Amino acid sequence: MRLVLVIFILLLPIRATASKRILVDLTHQIAIAYQNGQLLFYGRISSGMPGRETPTGTFRILKKELDHISNLWPEPDGGAEMPYMLRLTRDGIAMHLGPTPNYPASHGCIRMQDGFAQKMYAWAKVGTYVDVVGKAPQKSPPLKLPAYAKSEKILARSRGSVVGGPLSVLSTHPKRRDTLPIPVR
Repeated sequence: MRLVLVIFILLLPIRATASKRILVDLTHQIAIAYQNGQLLFYGRISSGMPGRETPTGTFRILKKELDHISNLWPEPDGGAEMPYMLRLTRDGIAMHLGPTPNYPASHGCIRMQDGFAQKMYAWAKVGTYVDVVGKAPQKSPPLKLPAYAKSEKILARSRGSVVGGPLSVLSTHPKRRDTLPIPVR
């Protein structure tokens, strides 16, 4: 009985994050948050520029850090601010607050617009799955939720079952006192 209880406790964090999933669409330059298969919120992103493309694939959030400072950018010694950082890879790719012009402009990271970055940071947990799909355009289309985003095919990718209605959008998130920095990765 104790063994079953220990296994349940160890798997609880996995089950808690399994119902959350983030879809990053490089083609439309947006990120979408899903919980229990329901779309919660989405926002503008700016992905990697030509020659520094954001990698595609399925990742898990490895680490969260409210006030991360890059040790890579700007080269050679780092120092770029990466607030609301959600690390996706061990070699430096992350989602974080940063300028989101109407085109891919980062060094590979996924920059999120002000307000959206704070909401994503507060909502996402370490272990949350992040699917990065598509190919970044030269210029981003207008911010609009793609028709596929609510399709059963996309919702079926979310781990966990679809139960109840969509959760209300988060109303609280960590606040920053400083102004929007100009980080690049």
